[in-house]
Amino acid sequence: MVSIEDVRTVLDGIDDPELPCSIVQLGLVESIGIESGVAHIVLLPTFTGCPALQMIEDDVRRTVAAMDGVDTCTVAWQYEPAWTPDRITSAGRERLHAHGVTTPAACCGAAGGDATVSLTTSAVPCPYCGSANTRLDSPYGPTRCRQIHMCEDCRNQFEHMKPVS
Repeated sequence: MVSIEDVRTVLDGIDDPELPCSIVQLGLVESIGIESGVAHIVLLPTFTGCPALQMIEDDVRRTVAAMDGVDTCTVAWQYEPAWTPDRITSAGRERLHAHGVTTPAACCGAAGGDATVSLTTSAVPCPYCGSANTRLDSPYGPTRCRQIHMCEDCRNQFEHMKPVS
């Protein structure tokens, strides 16, 4: 018989198509249920309208349904509670940081907190050199959940997960 932890382990192997960490590490998995061979997965999108939602849903449905003891898998997207970067696990934060993507906790403490960021000064430390001499280059990154910052010391651009308020 398949357990909820078995399903969570399999979900932890499904990477987000736009970020270098799993959907579990990003905190997208809200709940997992199993009833008579049917796995019910509830996910939280990082942002409404994220273009990766269908791909994630298809990956989850296909991967979980292939497990021994699972006949079929349903996936539902839930918008409340809203996903926030606070849901990202420490392993997810490490993988993002290694890829050059920072998270609000990198500048605002473990609870996320409020950060005031202007276009010329950033409270976000550079993931490459650790310098606080960074600036917000663009509030709009490659996806709605990220923005682009520039490090004035090492001259590298990096992405930062947007705080959700």
